[in-house]
Amino acid sequence: MSRLLVVHHSPTPTVRSLTDAVLAGAHDDEIEGVEVVVRAALDADAEDVLAADGYLLGTPANFGYMSGALKHFFDTIFLEAGGALADDGSAAGTGPGKKPYGLWVHGRYDVTGAVRSVQSIVGALPWVQAAEVLEVVGDVTDRHRESAYELGGTLAALLS
Repeated sequence: MSRLLVVHHSPTPTVRSLTDAVLAGAHDDEIEGVEVVVRAALDADAEDVLAADGYLLGTPANFGYMSGALKHFFDTIFLEAGGALADDGSAAGTGPGKKPYGLWVHGRYDVTGAVRSVQSIVGALPWVQAAEVLEVVGDVTDRHRESAYELGGTLAALLS
């Protein structure tokens, strides 16, 4: 059975509504053979990452960056999870065997910096973006929740 690891920081009802929709999509009845493991960003560790076949990441945009909790997750798992940097500090290619990931980000006014910060770290991991980033600015609508459901379903279906 494949394992999809969902790592999120959902401190508000707004972000939590997106997380709930992502999880509902990942658990869609049509998808079989995928175990969905959910971890709050401060509780996830390298063992979780190494045991997974794919990843979903969720964060609010805080002051133009990902949440501190998601950054802490990356800081604690980076080297054990196969992260690599080039001599100039940029993301180093990690070769074949990349695992799929998806990302959702919510911000009140802008999510650009948060998306960029996650993607710069993930670019140094043996992961590959498998779905368009779900960027939500302002109030969460039914359309956003549907997109979040599709994101969860897409990553789970890729692993089934």
